[in-house]
Amino acid sequence: MLIALNKPYGVLCQFTDRSVPPRPTLAGFGLPAGVYPAGRLDFDSEGLLLLTDDGALAHRLTDPRHKQPKTYWVQVEGDPREAQLDALRQGMELNDGPTLPAQARRIDAPALWPRDPPVRFRKSVPDAWLELTIHEGRNRQVRRMTAAAGLPTLRLVRVGVGQIGLENLGPGHWRRIPPN
Repeated sequence: MLIALNKPYGVLCQFTDRSVPPRPTLAGFGLPAGVYPAGRLDFDSEGLLLLTDDGALAHRLTDPRHKQPKTYWVQVEGDPREAQLDALRQGMELNDGPTLPAQARRIDAPALWPRDPPVRFRKSVPDAWLELTIHEGRNRQVRRMTAAAGLPTLRLVRVGVGQIGLENLGPGHWRRIPPN
């Protein structure tokens, strides 16, 4: 079984939390028993999270050797210049080594659900939206890449993994993905 969930902002990608007070987890979304995340999304990131009860499928979705593309819509602080987008496209040197090249392009602001809490807005600092597709899944990779390019991330929404897209799934909602 494969499930697509639109993980809301401020939810852990696990079913339990031992912190005090506990934070929201995947347990609150009525998911079928026996499924587990195939990959992760940070607490402060939103969007497509795949869950499965099939270990081999989880491996194919997450192992870097399979290079599943992951597509994100990223709201960044600043007005991206072509040189900054080129840096993302060529791959970047991060503290844990170089990244693979990303697909990067500026996009119009997507029609998304409101985030709670909202992204901070500053009149004196412009922001823009990018679509980034990467083939790795390092810890906070997209945030670290945009920061290294001089474009700090304000909001990060994953909209695709491989051939599976978020589509019209609202935050906290999920759907079964039919087998191929």
